[in-house]
Amino acid sequence: MKTLFTDCRVVSMQTDVTEQFGYQVQESMMMSVEDGVITGLGSSLNTDGFTVVSLENRLVTPGLIDCHTHLVFAGNRANEFEQRLNGISYQQIAQQGGGILATVQATRQASLETLVQLALPRAKALIRDGVTTVEIKSGYGLTVNDELKMLRAAKRVGREANIHVSTTLLGAHALPPEFAGRSDDYVSLVCNEMIPAVVEENLADAVDVFCEGIAFNKQQMERVFETALSHGLNIKGHTEQLSNIGGGESAAHMGALSVDHIEFIDLRGVEALAANNTVATLLPGAFYFLRETQKPPVDLLRKNRVPMAIATDFNPGTSPFLSLPLMMNMASTLFGLTPKETLYGVTRHAAQAMGLKNKGQLSVGFDADFAVWDVSSPAELSYQIGLSPLHARYLNGVKANDH
Repeated sequence: MKTLFTDCRVVSMQTDVTEQFGYQVQESMMMSVEDGVITGLGSSLNTDGFTVVSLENRLVTPGLIDCHTHLVFAGNRANEFEQRLNGISYQQIAQQGGGILATVQATRQASLETLVQLALPRAKALIRDGVTTVEIKSGYGLTVNDELKMLRAAKRVGREANIHVSTTLLGAHALPPEFAGRSDDYVSLVCNEMIPAVVEENLADAVDVFCEGIAFNKQQMERVFETALSHGLNIKGHTEQLSNIGGGESAAHMGALSVDHIEFIDLRGVEALAANNTVATLLPGAFYFLRETQKPPVDLLRKNRVPMAIATDFNPGTSPFLSLPLMMNMASTLFGLTPKETLYGVTRHAAQAMGLKNKGQLSVGFDADFAVWDVSSPAELSYQIGLSPLHARYLNGVKANDH
């Protein structure tokens, strides 16, 4: 299939965030697509043999990418929201058997079909804001069978919701109750049984670890990552959300695609990200919802030219938000990022955080995943919340029937 899109106001996101070209609007552009891939981008392209589609001078950007979500789970934790507002900390709730483990209990009891049906409306909410690719983590099963169940559900969500899905095994998310006091034994289960089972079914693209005082220590994270790498999987980490135990630095040195949260990362950690081309994924929804005060070191990340991604971190306990533009707005208002930085954060840098070399920008050779907007400038995408300006989504050059 050969399609030529005309009358495009293109924001290509082609160049590094410190440059201007990729964020500037290129007027009166054409974009040719063959077999789902962009083959031409310019002001004048040959129309012979192409089906011509006018985008009527609308703004065109790469499809948005949500590079960190926990979209598949059962139950909700509104009661914990109320507890925190009454002065009980996230750490206290977790220690009392709430937090992640409350969702684990509900998710274990849910069938595969139930998990899919719960997740589909969540995926469609992201789609309404122009998301074409989403990462979905496991981590609420914490047994081999339940983690596999979650990842199978995530794959089905991609097929049924018409959105590209990348899956991540987060078996080391929390210590399940049956392993209380035996965290090393549980890490052995993740390494010796869970990762091989996931690889056998080709259910995950990456492996993640929650490296934190209330979860797994740095040595345990490294052990899981070594196993993942030996099986050919990418690695990425939840690090420095609540404290600094060096997880981000260690993950970067091991080749992590991204380290996420990082409110407490220090200079050594940031320098490790820069040296290893590891993306810093900022999750302002969790920062906001938990009413945290320690902000990620954005100026330090800028100074060291560390790429910054933005994601929803959608989950039932700490970031129940299904709007990537809202996260872009929060990244600006809470963390001080510019609209240009936030758009890079949900396109090019988000693709890098997922190891997707063919997504995140409008350029020859890249997948033709793009969003068409009824806005005049790209800054509007992180400005107004609640009224989506999305006109259409295209996946591999084909218009999605979302409306």
